[in-house]
Amino acid sequence: MATIFLAFGLVLIVEGLVYALAPSLVEQMLAALRAMPQDQRRLVGLVALAFGVVLIWCAKMLGA
Repeated sequence: MATIFLAFGLVLIVEGLVYALAPSLVEQMLAALRAMPQDQRRLVGLVALAFGVVLIWCAKMLGA
């Protein structure tokens, strides 16, 4: 359970840093996402999900 809280905390830190340090970049990224077709956005999401799973698996294999 502590690992879940740690993971959510890290996500919130990264998200908060992006919005605090580069809010205009967030707006540009949202505009770029709006311009993408829905299928392409779905593919980007699935690739990000797969990459996250691989990173977590690697971290667990290294003893985290």
